[in-house]
Amino acid sequence: MAFFSSPITPYAASVALGIAAWWIHGSSKAKRDNPQGLPLPPGPKGYPIIDNLLDFPTFRPWLVYDEWSKIYALRGRMISFEKRSSNYSDRNRMPMLNELMDWTWNLGLMPYGIWWRRHRRTFHHQFHPNVVHKYHSTQVDTTRAFLRHLLESPDRFFEHVRYAFASTILKIGYGITVDNDEEAYELVKTGEIALSSLAEVGNPGSFLVDLFPAMKYIPSWFPGAGWKKKAEYWRTISHRFLKKPWSMSREQYVSYQIFLATIHPDESIEAAEAEEIARNTCAVAFGAGSDTTVSTVQSYFMAMALYPEVQKKAQEELDRVLGGRLPEFSDRPNLPYVNAILKESMRWQLVTPLAVPHKASEADEYDGYHIPKDTIVIGNSWSILHDPQVYKDPFTYNPERFLKGGKIDRTIRDPTVAFFGFGRRICPGRFFSENAMFILIAHILTVFDVRPDLDSNGEEIKINPEMTNGLISYPEPFQCKITPRSSKAEQLIRSSGLME
Repeated sequence: MAFFSSPITPYAASVALGIAAWWIHGSSKAKRDNPQGLPLPPGPKGYPIIDNLLDFPTFRPWLVYDEWSKIYALRGRMISFEKRSSNYSDRNRMPMLNELMDWTWNLGLMPYGIWWRRHRRTFHHQFHPNVVHKYHSTQVDTTRAFLRHLLESPDRFFEHVRYAFASTILKIGYGITVDNDEEAYELVKTGEIALSSLAEVGNPGSFLVDLFPAMKYIPSWFPGAGWKKKAEYWRTISHRFLKKPWSMSREQYVSYQIFLATIHPDESIEAAEAEEIARNTCAVAFGAGSDTTVSTVQSYFMAMALYPEVQKKAQEELDRVLGGRLPEFSDRPNLPYVNAILKESMRWQLVTPLAVPHKASEADEYDGYHIPKDTIVIGNSWSILHDPQVYKDPFTYNPERFLKGGKIDRTIRDPTVAFFGFGRRICPGRFFSENAMFILIAHILTVFDVRPDLDSNGEEIKINPEMTNGLISYPEPFQCKITPRSSKAEQLIRSSGLME
């Protein structure tokens, strides 16, 4: 986890498995909130006037926070959002993201309150664990279409993974079929740009305007204000991402009615507000379903190229259970090794190594330290899932760490404790997302082999398992060779369209 108080002056420390905190201090109100005079968590010393501003990490900050947790001897002291969720469920307002780029429609970025709860309830109604089974057939259909695309152009696997998840959400959330509509392909591309901008901007301190909010009034023509032009472009993309698929959905009318119907029975609100909530909820589902899951499956391809023995063991399990057919969701309980691969893919290279920042609504005390009101609290998911005391050799891709006696070992920390966020702000689409990743990975293992690609001399091209910087992290570009496991596997891929 991580603590931050004002976005202007970083003060201190890492708590738990990589926590950092920034504070404004010295005000009379701060003294009233801390009558016992408790200290702030320890951290970098800082400088006169600017305090810790230069310590604010922007490049792979999860690694910096993890290192601070060792330096300041705070590793292992965990904050529980679950136990204090009422105080740590708010969001910090970031001028670049919220005001200049206008991502205020996004459920994950909304401040804690009635408006957020209405959105959360609507989303939960469509994606809670007791209803996600109704999406299984669509997930299987889009996965098998993905197999055929991968067979025809395996070198475009990054693109195919993104389209597979995006097409699933477009179908479920909006009733839009990607394969039959060129305009729908443009929606996928818009989503890619929108979410890339979120990845670049989302971590606190990525842009100076978040540290000095008055900078938002600088005109875009002003020398050095290229970031303002970026914000204007990204704002246009944000609006297009939100509104275009919804207008297409309104024309089709189907999913519009589904989402609208989930609001009116429980909420005494105007129809216009109900439609806004439904539109925002669909956009959040589109974004989450077509992006965060993408990174995990791309990391899976990297892992299979680097760890062929893992791929072989999984394929042996699938061959034994399936007997030459493609997998179904009903096979999942009988595929412990494939389930372990999913868990390790989520743990090994995180999509959001730092969870979206929380904010303390009121002053708090933790372990003898004072946590001021408005402190930004960031969960360092990367540290939690790379803790060597929990996961031996954490940088090694090893699904067997989750197995015992041929079954999933429930005593091992499940990656979902950090992968999907924390407390009341945990991702409400996690059950749908996990299903989508499982069925895609199971299908790939059943019919394809993934190996390192070869250079002109026939030597394997080295793959460095590195991830990009940003709120949303992706594998750095790499090459691998993807081929059908056999002629029978190729036939199974080609005939998969007949099964849908």
